[in-house]
Amino acid sequence: MSTRLDAADSAASPESTPRTAWFALAVLILPVLLVAIDNTVLAFALPAIAEDFRPPATTQLWIVDVYSLVLAALLVPMGSLGDRIGRRRLLLIGATGFAVASAVAAFSPTAEALVGARALLGVFGAMLLPQTLSLIRNIFTESAARRLAIAIWASCFAAGSALGPIVGGALLEHFHWGAVFLVAIPILLPLLIFAPRVVPESRDPNPGPLDLISVTLAFVAMLPFVWAIKIAAHDGLSAAALAGFTLGIAAGVLFVRRQNRSQTPMLDMKLFAYGPFSSSILANFLSIVGLIGFLFFISQHLQLVLGLSPLTAGLITLPGAVMSMAGGLAVVRLARWFAPQTLIIAGLVLVSVGFLLILLFRHDLNVVAIIASFVVLELGVGVSQTVSNDTIVSSVPPAKAGAASAVSETAYELGAVVGTATLGTIFTAFYRTNVDVPAKLSAEHANAAGESIGGAVSVAEELPPALGEQLLESARLAFDAGIAPTAAIAAGLTATAAVAVAYAFRRT
Repeated sequence: MSTRLDAADSAASPESTPRTAWFALAVLILPVLLVAIDNTVLAFALPAIAEDFRPPATTQLWIVDVYSLVLAALLVPMGSLGDRIGRRRLLLIGATGFAVASAVAAFSPTAEALVGARALLGVFGAMLLPQTLSLIRNIFTESAARRLAIAIWASCFAAGSALGPIVGGALLEHFHWGAVFLVAIPILLPLLIFAPRVVPESRDPNPGPLDLISVTLAFVAMLPFVWAIKIAAHDGLSAAALAGFTLGIAAGVLFVRRQNRSQTPMLDMKLFAYGPFSSSILANFLSIVGLIGFLFFISQHLQLVLGLSPLTAGLITLPGAVMSMAGGLAVVRLARWFAPQTLIIAGLVLVSVGFLLILLFRHDLNVVAIIASFVVLELGVGVSQTVSNDTIVSSVPPAKAGAASAVSETAYELGAVVGTATLGTIFTAFYRTNVDVPAKLSAEHANAAGESIGGAVSVAEELPPALGEQLLESARLAFDAGIAPTAAIAAGLTATAAVAVAYAFRRT
C-alpha cells in the first residue's frame, strides 16, 4: 500500500476515461443525492406530522431516529453482500425497495406505520450507499479520473444536504407532508431505467460463503450502540443506555474476533492497521460530527432566534453547500502537487476555522456571520471528504471495495448521530441552565419552555404578548449561551483529527 493514491497511474488524465464511465457516474449519483436529501428533509416535515398524528414524544423520536439506526447497522453487511451477489444487482433491489417504502411512508395512516416505513427506508438505503462508491472504485481504474468521480460523488452529499431544507420548505408550503417522501420516486426512476444499460456489474470473484453470523453480529453491534448514544443524549447515562453500549461493544468484540479467524472475512480487520485507511475514517467521522452539529444549532438559531422561515433558513445554507462542491472538485487538481495527507489536514483545519469564526461572532451571530462561517466550514468538508474517501477505497483491491465503502459510509452515519447527540446535548444543557422561565407560567408551560427553545416558542404563542416576549427573550439568550462551548469543542475535535492524520501518514 502507498500513501500516494495509486501513484503509478496518477499521471493519467480524466479525459482518457471512456465516456460510458461518466454516464454510469451520472446514474450512480442519483441515490447519493436522494439519501442526502432524505437525511435533512424530514426535520421540516416533523411539525406537520406531529400535528396530524399527535404521537407521544417517544414515537416522534422513533420517526426521526429509526431510519439512521437501521441504516448505520446494515451498511457493512450490505457492502459485503454487494461484493458477493453483485453490486449493481443489490443497487437495483435497494432502489426499487426504497421507492416502494417511500410511497408507503407518504401515505402512512398512523405514526406507528410511519415508523415501520422509515425502518424499511433504512434497510433499502443501506443497500444503495456502499454500492455507489464501490462501483465507482471498479469503473474508474485511473486514479485521476477516480478522484474526480469521488469528488462529484461527495459533492452530491453536500448538494443533497443543502437541497433537503429547500425542497422540504417549498413542498410543505403547498402540499401534504407526505410529499417529502414522494420526492424519492422521480429521482430513482432514471436509476432503475438506465443503470442496467450503463453501469457494469461487478463483484468479488472469490467471495467465500455469506457468513450470516457475522452479519448478525455486525447488526447487533451497531444498532444498540447507536440507539444508546441517542438515549444517553436525551435522558443521560441511564441503565437502558448502559445496556445498549454493553451489548453493542460485546457484539463488536465478537465480530472482530470472528473476522480475524475467518479465511474469507466479511470485513478485513487488517485494514485498520494501515494508518492512511484508519485516519481517513477518523477524518470522515469527525468532520461530519462537526458539520451535523453545526446544522443542528444553526437551523434553530436562524428560525427560532432570528425568526426566519424554514425556506429562507434553508437558502442561507446554500452558499456553503456550493463551496463544498467547489472544494471537492478543486482538490482533484491540487492532488497533482500535494500529498493526500496534506489536503486532508488542510480540509480539517478549515472546518476548525469555520467553528472559530462562529466563536468570534457569537455575540452578534447574524446571517452574514453564519454564511461566512458555513462557507469556510463546508469548503473544508468538501476537501477532506473527497481525499479521505479516495484514500479509503484505494486502500483495498477493487474486488473488496464494497466492504471498505461501507466502513466509510458507517463513519458518515455515526458522525451524523454523534454530532446531533453530543453537540445537541451540550446545547440543551446550556439552554436548561440559563433559561429564566417567568414565575407566572403553569407547571405544564414552565416544563415545556424549560426543555427547549422550540418548546419556549410554542408556549409563548399561548401567552399574553408582554409575557410571551419576556419568555422568548430569555429563551433566545439561553440558547445562544451554548454557542461558544459547542463551537470550541467542535473546533478541537476536527483539529485533533488533523493531528491524527499527520501522525498516521508519517508512520506509514
